[in-house]
This record gives sequence, C-alpha cells and structure tokens, in this order.
Amino acid sequence: MFPLDFLVVRFMRIHEIYRQTLISLLSKILITSVGFFATVYFAHTVGPSILGLYFIFLAYYGIFDLISDGGFGSAAIKRISEGSDQDAFFSAYTLLRLGLSCVAIILLFIAFQHLRNFDSPELFLWLGIGIFVSLFASISYVGVYGAGKVGLSQISGLVQVLSQFVIQIGAIFLGFGFGGLAGGFVLGLAVQAFLNYRFLTFRLARFTRDHLKSLFGFSFWSFLSSGGSLIYAYADTLLIAYFMSSTDVGIYRTVFQFTTIACFITLAMQVVLFPKISNWNALGEKSRIEQALARAITFSLLLAVPICVGGWILGDRLLYYLYGTPFVAGTFSLWILLVVQIANVFMLLLTTTLNAINLPRESFRITVIASVVNIILNIILIPYLGILGAAIATCCGMMLNASLAYWILSKNMVVRLETHSLKVLCIAAAVMGLGVLLFRLFVPLLSVYLVSAAVCFGAMIYSLVVLRIDLGIYAEIRSILREVLTETE
Repeated sequence: MFPLDFLVVRFMRIHEIYRQTLISLLSKILITSVGFFATVYFAHTVGPSILGLYFIFLAYYGIFDLISDGGFGSAAIKRISEGSDQDAFFSAYTLLRLGLSCVAIILLFIAFQHLRNFDSPELFLWLGIGIFVSLFASISYVGVYGAGKVGLSQISGLVQVLSQFVIQIGAIFLGFGFGGLAGGFVLGLAVQAFLNYRFLTFRLARFTRDHLKSLFGFSFWSFLSSGGSLIYAYADTLLIAYFMSSTDVGIYRTVFQFTTIACFITLAMQVVLFPKISNWNALGEKSRIEQALARAITFSLLLAVPICVGGWILGDRLLYYLYGTPFVAGTFSLWILLVVQIANVFMLLLTTTLNAINLPRESFRITVIASVVNIILNIILIPYLGILGAAIATCCGMMLNASLAYWILSKNMVVRLETHSLKVLCIAAAVMGLGVLLFRLFVPLLSVYLVSAAVCFGAMIYSLVVLRIDLGIYAEIRSILREVLTETE
C-alpha cells in the first residue's frame, strides 16, 4: 500500500497541464457519476413532469445569472490571469457584479406572472434566493480561477455538485418535490461560495477607470457570446415548455443530460486550457496553443465517439432500465443528441481558444449566427416533431457553430488534428459497435444486468483496440501513470 505523501509527491511531478486536467477529469467523473445516479433516482421518484419544472427553473436561472454577470466574469478571469493589477481587476468585478445582481432582482419582479411557467411563487422565491447566492459564489470563483488555482476551483465545484445532489436526494426522499430540487441547487451554490472564499487571496483595492474600461472591452462580446451559449442550453427547453408540456421538457432534458456523459473530458480540458492559452497568447507562444488544442480534441473524442456509437445501439434499453418507461419516448432524440455531443467537443474547445486569444468578438458573431438558426429551427420543428424536432434543431445549430469556429480560428493559427489517432478512434468504435450489435442480436437484453454486460463488453473491445493500435495514446497514458506511481531518483 502506497503512503499518501508518496502519491502526492509523484502526482505533483506530472506536467502542470496534465496534472490539472487529471484533477478536473476526476472531478468531472465523480460529478457525472453522482449526477447520473441522482437523475435516475429523481426520474423514478418524481417522474418527468416535476423534473421538467426543475429544468425550466434552471433555464430561467441561467438567464438571470447571465444578466447578473454581464460577461464581466469571463473578462475578470481573463485580465486577472494576465498577471497585472489583479487586486484592482478583482475589485472592479466585485462592484460590477453587485450592481448587476440588483438589476437582475428588479427584472425578476417585473417578469413574475408575465412569462409562461413562471407564475409559481415557489419558482419565484427560489430564483430570487439563487440570484443572491450566486453573487457570492461568482465573486469567489472568479478570484480563485483567475489566479490560476484551477485545481482548487475544480474541487470546490465538485463539492458544490456533490452537496447539491445529497441535499436534493434527501429532500425528494422527504417529499419536497420541486422545492427540494431547486433548494438543493441553491444550497450547493452556497457551499461552493464558502469553500472558494477560504482560498481567495485577493483583497478589495482601489481601481481606476482604465480597469473598468478594460473589463468592458472584453465583457461586451463575452456577454453576447454567453447569451448565445444560453440559447444552446435553454432555448429548446423553453420552447418545448411553450409548445408542449413540462413532461416533455423532463423527458427531453433527461435524455440530453444523459448524452453529456460523452463530453465530460471536453469540459475538463476546457476549464484547464482557458487560463493557460490566455497566458501563452500573452507570451506569444502560439505553437504551444496549437499543440495543446490538438491533444485536447483527440482526448475529448476518445470518449465521445464510442459513447455515440454505443448509444445508437443500446439507447432504448438504457433509457428503459435507467429512467423508466416514459423516457423511452426520447430514444430518437437520444440518437440525434449523441451527434450533438460530437459537434460539442469541437465547438467548446475552438470557441474557448478564440476567447482565450482575445477574439471574443469573432466568437460572438459565430454564436449569434448559429443561435439564430437554432431558434428558427426549434420554432419550425417542435410543433410538428416534438422533442425530436428540438434535437434536430440543436444538432444543426451546434454543427454550424463548430464549423464557423474552425473557419475563423484557422485564420489566426494552425488548427491541427491528429489524424492518425482520430482514425484509430473511429476504427475502434466501429469494431466495438459491431461487437455490441452482435451481443444484442444473440443475447436478449431483458434485464439491467444484461444491458450492463453489453456496455462493459463494448468498453473492453474499444479500449483494447485503441491501446493496441495507437501506441502514442498508450505511451502517453502509461507515462502519466508512471509519473504518479513510480519513484524516481
């Protein structure tokens, strides 16, 4: 048995990018796992209708949180990460966030009883509390993440989500329904704020008009770009709620959430890469950016591709055994949303790079074009195709966003793809898909245990093929493990 200090020393010897990515990745794995089982519990306990109301709450919270932030959070992280006048930029952001949170509260009162699915006092109450708590959570997060403490910010995020799910599960068990879900979300934010404040090293200091001007110069485009991102996240939810019912929202968003498992490596990479690329861009080290982006795409697709293929083959059985009979209605949407996650890998990493190299305006323009297409298609398709129409609209918008981001970024740097590794991933996924398909043909999937066996069988085939053919990926994974577990002189 290895002593704890031995493992810590070995872990700290890993290259900084890999070390922080591992922390981020492990937290994403744990968050995804806990969230996955929590959603399964919610689906079986409260059903798609209550889940749908909760997803509507999250959509409105995202809108009001964007108003509270105004894009200044990304701007402050960007400026703080550059290393100069950090206390001043942090203080300027704190004041701006406080003012915008007051604006959001006022707009919340105006919106009450004027928007569809928004006339519930309980929904109004939890949104108001959420805006207040997010003020402190955002200020502390910006200070920690902007200072480059990626690992700490990831740990606090992990604790936030874990505490959120624990509270929600307990509240649902006690019969609180929607209030338990919304209250758990807000209390989780409070836990994150408390933890980040313990590691906050910045102090309020005097700032000048130049600091505000610098934040405004970045935040305007960041705000608009974030607004476009919200369309991807919530337009389908709100439009399904408008044209259909909260039950349909619950089915669609649960299926969508299930597909996001394919992207948790991407989310881990995104969190780590932004401050690093920002710093490399300031130092003029473009080659390091190009290399890191290529590796991030490969490692992100390492998981996304096989999940997509496996979901096409086993999706209906997975939805039935995991969430229950009502959610099987989302099978066709699941197939489309799995493709969305492949496009999402490219969209997230490419737009993150655009923002990190000081091109938020270009990122915004791309997002606006794709978002307008997404909204129009949602309005056209949902009345005729239901949640399948929402999935198709989201897929088209995401693929357009990724394509435009690639086109713009390639004008400013060389966007390389590791073609050999990507070919290996596709070959391995195809072999895995054939194996899982044969498994399903010869073994009727009549229990959750047999479905789990099919998943494990596919994962084993995929892993063996990838590690056998792509020696580069094998060597890199082995190198990381050796740095952790092998003592060096």
